[in-house]
Amino acid sequence: MGQAIADFMKNGKAGKLRVFSPDFDEDEIPVETLFRELDEMPKIEQTALELASGKILDVGAGSGCHSLALQEMGKDVKAIDISTLSVEVMQESGVENAVVQDFFAIKDEQYDTILMLMNGAGIVGTIDRLPEFFSHLKNILAPGGQVLLDSSDIRYIFEEEDGSFEINLNDGYYGELEYQMQYKRVLGEPFPWLYIDFATLQYYAEENGFEAEMVEQGEHYDYLCKLKVK
Repeated sequence: MGQAIADFMKNGKAGKLRVFSPDFDEDEIPVETLFRELDEMPKIEQTALELASGKILDVGAGSGCHSLALQEMGKDVKAIDISTLSVEVMQESGVENAVVQDFFAIKDEQYDTILMLMNGAGIVGTIDRLPEFFSHLKNILAPGGQVLLDSSDIRYIFEEEDGSFEINLNDGYYGELEYQMQYKRVLGEPFPWLYIDFATLQYYAEENGFEAEMVEQGEHYDYLCKLKVK
């Protein structure tokens, strides 16, 4: 993804960013959408940016479109990504504080708002990692801080014509997927990605000392959630 972002920044266009999963047909991420302006963003993302306040951390910032929008609003934001190329693009495009950093490796820092957009729950990977995720949040959230996170309930994929759902519970949680990306001749390593329905997220939040509030629902089974320590 970092190479695709860098190519688009340099040339104004990029090749296909292909996405593979054993659960679905091959898909593609239109690279230009990663550079969208505020008025081109889904309502869920616009709402999250409006609600973000104080010292903000933009997690998995990619091209930095959310951080740039926050800067234009006069807000204080730090953008992080594990891709060196993505961070270089962010710095070149004007993101004032962009660094290569793994979210789960953050120490000795606290934020008033942690922003996790474009299915931000995905980086958790699996349901089993949610307790670790919430524990980490407690360490890096400032007192009274908030997490603004979006995800999708992909149950609709398993819906039958009669309205019932054909989900094999023996396969684990239906929102745990595995992805692999390819850009040009470079094929990335497979990685886990989590889509989580709000009820399940709310349950784990409560179990780990957080309150989960549904802020807004999108048009495609997606939603924006606010997490706060109880």
